[in-house]
Amino acid sequence: MVDTTPLTRAVDHFADRLRAAPQSRLQRGAAGEALRLARELARWAQVVEAPGVEPREMPDAGMFAAADQITVAVHDLALVLTNEGEVEDALRLVEEAQKRAGV
Repeated sequence: MVDTTPLTRAVDHFADRLRAAPQSRLQRGAAGEALRLARELARWAQVVEAPGVEPREMPDAGMFAAADQITVAVHDLALVLTNEGEVEDALRLVEEAQKRAGV
C-alpha cells in the first residue's frame, strides 16, 4: 500500500486555508479553483475505479463547500493510488491549485 499521507496533509492544509478565507477571497476565485481541483481528483479516482465508464462530474455545491469537496475527492483518490509517482503527481496538482487560489 502506498503512503498518501503527504497528499492528504496538503489537501487538509488547503481546505483549512479555504475555510479561514474571507468570503471576498472565495468569490474572487479561490472557491472556483478548489472546485476545479476537486473535479479533477474525483474524475481521476473514477477512471481508476471504473475504467471505460464515463466519470460523473462533481457538482458545484457552492463556495462554502469547496473545502469539503477537495477533502472528499482526495480521500477517494488516495484509496486507489498505487505508487509514489501517482501520489507525487496528485500532490503537485494540489500545490499548484492552492497557489492559483491564493490561500
